[in-house]
Amino acid sequence: MSDLGDESAFEDTFLTVSRTSEGLYKDRSSKFFYFSFPVKNEEEIKNYLAELRKKYYDARHHCFAWALGKDAEQFRTNDDGEPNHSAGDPILGQIRSNNLTNILIVVVRYFGGTKLGMGGLIQAYKTSAALAIEENEIIEEQVKTSITVQFPYPVMNDVMKVIKTHDIQILTQEMTLDCEMKLEFRKGLEELIIYSFEEIEDLELTLI
Repeated sequence: MSDLGDESAFEDTFLTVSRTSEGLYKDRSSKFFYFSFPVKNEEEIKNYLAELRKKYYDARHHCFAWALGKDAEQFRTNDDGEPNHSAGDPILGQIRSNNLTNILIVVVRYFGGTKLGMGGLIQAYKTSAALAIEENEIIEEQVKTSITVQFPYPVMNDVMKVIKTHDIQILTQEMTLDCEMKLEFRKGLEELIIYSFEEIEDLELTLI
Protein backbone atom coordinates (compact mmCIF):
# COMPACT_ATOMS: atom_id res chain seq x y z
CA MET A 1 0.00 0.00 0.00
CA SER A 2 3.03 2.28 -0.04
CA ASP A 3 2.07 4.04 -3.28
CA LEU A 4 -1.49 4.86 -2.28
CA GLY A 5 -0.69 8.27 -0.83
CA ASP A 6 1.47 9.47 -3.71
CA GLU A 7 -0.85 12.07 -5.24
CA SER A 8 1.77 13.07 -7.82
CA ALA A 9 1.16 9.72 -9.53
CA PHE A 10 -2.56 10.38 -10.04
CA GLU A 11 -3.90 10.89 -13.56
CA ASP A 12 -7.39 11.97 -12.55
CA THR A 13 -7.42 15.58 -13.71
CA PHE A 14 -8.69 17.30 -16.85
CA LEU A 15 -9.05 20.79 -18.31
CA THR A 16 -12.39 22.53 -18.71
CA VAL A 17 -13.87 26.03 -18.50
CA SER A 18 -14.92 27.64 -15.23
CA ARG A 19 -18.04 29.54 -16.30
CA THR A 20 -20.26 30.63 -19.17
CA SER A 21 -18.84 32.95 -21.81
CA GLU A 22 -20.52 34.60 -24.77
CA GLY A 23 -19.87 37.13 -27.47
CA LEU A 24 -20.43 38.15 -31.10
CA TYR A 25 -18.29 37.62 -34.19
CA LYS A 26 -19.21 39.18 -37.54
CA ASP A 27 -18.18 38.17 -41.04
CA ARG A 28 -19.58 39.84 -44.18
CA SER A 29 -22.90 40.79 -42.52
CA SER A 30 -23.44 37.35 -40.95
CA LYS A 31 -23.58 37.42 -37.17
CA PHE A 32 -22.17 34.55 -35.10
CA PHE A 33 -23.22 34.59 -31.45
CA TYR A 34 -20.91 32.23 -29.58
CA PHE A 35 -21.29 30.60 -26.17
CA SER A 36 -19.28 28.18 -24.04
CA PHE A 37 -20.54 26.32 -20.99
CA PRO A 38 -18.99 23.95 -18.45
CA VAL A 39 -21.13 20.79 -18.44
CA LYS A 40 -21.13 17.47 -16.60
CA ASN A 41 -23.67 15.43 -18.53
CA GLU A 42 -25.90 15.33 -21.59
CA GLU A 43 -28.92 16.55 -19.63
CA GLU A 44 -27.17 19.87 -18.94
CA ILE A 45 -26.22 20.10 -22.60
CA LYS A 46 -29.83 19.59 -23.71
CA ASN A 47 -30.99 22.28 -21.31
CA TYR A 48 -28.48 24.85 -22.56
CA LEU A 49 -29.34 24.09 -26.20
CA ALA A 50 -33.06 24.42 -25.47
CA GLU A 51 -32.54 27.77 -23.75
CA LEU A 52 -30.57 29.15 -26.70
CA ARG A 53 -33.10 27.88 -29.24
CA LYS A 54 -35.83 29.62 -27.28
CA LYS A 55 -33.91 32.88 -26.96
CA TYR A 56 -32.60 32.93 -30.55
CA TYR A 57 -35.66 31.31 -32.10
CA ASP A 58 -35.34 33.29 -35.34
CA ALA A 59 -31.73 32.30 -36.07
CA ARG A 60 -31.07 30.12 -39.11
CA HIS A 61 -28.44 27.87 -37.51
CA HIS A 62 -27.60 26.66 -33.99
CA CYS A 63 -24.33 24.78 -34.50
CA PHE A 64 -22.46 23.15 -31.66
CA ALA A 65 -19.95 20.65 -30.38
CA TRP A 66 -19.45 19.14 -26.96
CA ALA A 67 -17.10 16.77 -25.18
CA LEU A 68 -17.52 14.83 -21.94
CA GLY A 69 -15.37 12.47 -19.87
CA LYS A 70 -11.84 12.72 -18.56
CA ASP A 71 -10.32 12.06 -21.99
CA ALA A 72 -13.20 13.65 -23.95
CA GLU A 73 -14.17 10.15 -25.04
CA GLN A 74 -17.79 11.25 -25.45
CA PHE A 75 -18.36 13.97 -28.04
CA ARG A 76 -20.82 15.17 -30.65
CA THR A 77 -21.01 17.81 -33.36
CA ASN A 78 -23.99 19.34 -35.18
CA ASP A 79 -23.91 21.48 -38.33
CA ASP A 80 -27.63 22.31 -38.01
CA GLY A 81 -28.23 22.91 -41.69
CA GLU A 82 -24.82 24.29 -42.63
CA PRO A 83 -22.80 22.24 -45.18
CA ASN A 84 -21.47 18.99 -43.71
CA HIS A 85 -18.38 19.46 -41.53
CA SER A 86 -18.35 23.25 -41.97
CA ALA A 87 -19.51 24.15 -38.44
CA GLY A 88 -19.56 21.38 -35.84
CA ASP A 89 -16.15 19.99 -36.74
CA PRO A 90 -14.31 23.35 -36.56
CA ILE A 91 -15.93 23.96 -33.16
CA LEU A 92 -14.86 20.52 -31.90
CA GLY A 93 -11.41 21.17 -33.32
CA GLN A 94 -10.99 24.15 -30.99
CA ILE A 95 -12.14 22.09 -28.01
CA ARG A 96 -9.56 19.43 -28.84
CA SER A 97 -6.72 21.83 -29.63
CA ASN A 98 -7.15 23.29 -26.13
CA ASN A 99 -7.35 19.80 -24.57
CA LEU A 100 -10.73 20.59 -23.05
CA THR A 101 -13.57 18.37 -21.94
CA ASN A 102 -16.86 18.73 -20.05
CA ILE A 103 -17.60 21.67 -22.31
CA LEU A 104 -20.33 22.74 -24.72
CA ILE A 105 -19.74 25.39 -27.38
CA VAL A 106 -22.67 26.74 -29.38
CA VAL A 107 -22.50 29.19 -32.29
CA VAL A 108 -25.79 30.78 -33.35
CA ARG A 109 -25.69 32.24 -36.86
CA TYR A 110 -27.84 34.93 -38.38
CA PHE A 111 -27.32 34.93 -42.16
CA GLY A 112 -26.40 38.35 -43.47
CA GLY A 113 -27.22 37.87 -47.14
CA THR A 114 -23.71 37.09 -48.39
CA LYS A 115 -22.64 33.45 -48.75
CA LEU A 116 -19.30 32.76 -47.10
CA GLY A 117 -18.44 29.56 -48.97
CA MET A 118 -17.17 26.37 -47.36
CA GLY A 119 -13.80 27.85 -46.41
CA GLY A 120 -15.38 30.99 -45.03
CA LEU A 121 -17.84 29.05 -42.91
CA ILE A 122 -15.13 26.83 -41.47
CA GLN A 123 -13.04 29.87 -40.57
CA ALA A 124 -16.00 31.73 -39.05
CA TYR A 125 -17.06 28.84 -36.83
CA LYS A 126 -13.47 28.08 -35.88
CA THR A 127 -12.89 31.72 -34.92
CA SER A 128 -16.15 31.92 -32.97
CA ALA A 129 -15.30 28.80 -30.98
CA ALA A 130 -11.77 30.06 -30.32
CA LEU A 131 -13.16 33.36 -29.00
CA ALA A 132 -15.65 31.53 -26.77
CA ILE A 133 -12.73 29.68 -25.16
CA GLU A 134 -10.42 32.70 -25.09
CA GLU A 135 -13.01 34.80 -23.27
CA ASN A 136 -13.60 32.07 -20.69
CA GLU A 137 -11.20 30.71 -18.07
CA ILE A 138 -9.53 27.32 -18.45
CA ILE A 139 -9.20 25.44 -15.16
CA GLU A 140 -8.01 22.05 -14.01
CA GLU A 141 -10.64 19.81 -12.45
CA GLN A 142 -10.44 16.42 -10.76
CA VAL A 143 -12.39 13.34 -11.74
CA LYS A 144 -14.72 12.61 -8.82
CA THR A 145 -16.18 9.39 -7.47
CA SER A 146 -18.85 8.77 -4.82
CA ILE A 147 -19.51 6.20 -2.11
CA THR A 148 -22.07 5.63 0.61
CA VAL A 149 -20.90 4.60 4.08
CA GLN A 150 -23.14 3.20 6.82
CA PHE A 151 -21.86 2.84 10.36
CA PRO A 152 -22.92 2.84 14.03
CA TYR A 153 -22.68 6.18 15.81
CA PRO A 154 -19.83 5.11 18.19
CA VAL A 155 -17.34 5.01 15.27
CA MET A 156 -18.24 8.52 14.09
CA ASN A 157 -14.89 9.95 15.18
CA ASP A 158 -13.01 7.38 13.09
CA VAL A 159 -15.15 8.18 10.05
CA MET A 160 -14.66 11.93 10.44
CA LYS A 161 -10.92 11.46 10.77
CA VAL A 162 -10.78 9.78 7.34
CA ILE A 163 -13.01 12.50 5.87
CA LYS A 164 -10.82 15.32 7.19
CA THR A 165 -7.54 13.61 6.33
CA HIS A 166 -8.45 13.18 2.66
CA ASP A 167 -10.56 16.33 2.18
CA ILE A 168 -13.67 14.30 1.39
CA GLN A 169 -16.88 16.18 0.63
CA ILE A 170 -20.02 15.11 2.48
CA LEU A 171 -22.93 15.26 0.01
CA THR A 172 -25.66 13.98 2.33
CA GLN A 173 -25.76 12.63 5.87
CA GLU A 174 -28.30 11.03 8.15
CA MET A 175 -27.34 10.83 11.80
CA THR A 176 -29.25 8.32 13.93
CA LEU A 177 -28.12 5.27 15.83
CA ASP A 178 -27.11 3.92 12.44
CA CYS A 179 -25.51 6.71 10.43
CA GLU A 180 -25.30 7.04 6.65
CA MET A 181 -23.25 9.43 4.54
CA LYS A 182 -22.88 9.96 0.81
CA LEU A 183 -19.34 11.13 0.10
CA GLU A 184 -17.46 12.48 -2.91
CA PHE A 185 -13.70 12.62 -3.49
CA ARG A 186 -11.09 12.62 -6.23
CA LYS A 187 -10.89 9.41 -8.23
CA GLY A 188 -7.17 9.01 -7.67
CA LEU A 189 -7.74 8.58 -3.92
CA GLU A 190 -10.38 5.89 -4.30
CA GLU A 191 -8.21 2.91 -3.37
CA LEU A 192 -6.68 4.67 -0.38
CA ILE A 193 -10.00 5.94 0.96
CA ILE A 194 -11.75 2.59 0.57
CA TYR A 195 -8.84 0.94 2.37
CA SER A 196 -9.06 3.53 5.18
CA PHE A 197 -12.80 3.03 5.64
CA GLU A 198 -12.50 -0.75 5.56
CA GLU A 199 -10.23 -0.49 8.60
CA ILE A 200 -13.15 0.91 10.62
CA GLU A 201 -15.11 -1.74 12.50
CA ASP A 202 -18.78 -2.30 11.57
CA LEU A 203 -18.67 0.13 8.64
CA GLU A 204 -20.39 -0.84 5.38
CA LEU A 205 -19.29 0.82 2.16
CA THR A 206 -21.03 0.97 -1.22
CA LEU A 207 -19.60 2.41 -4.43
CA ILE A 208 -22.10 4.59 -6.30
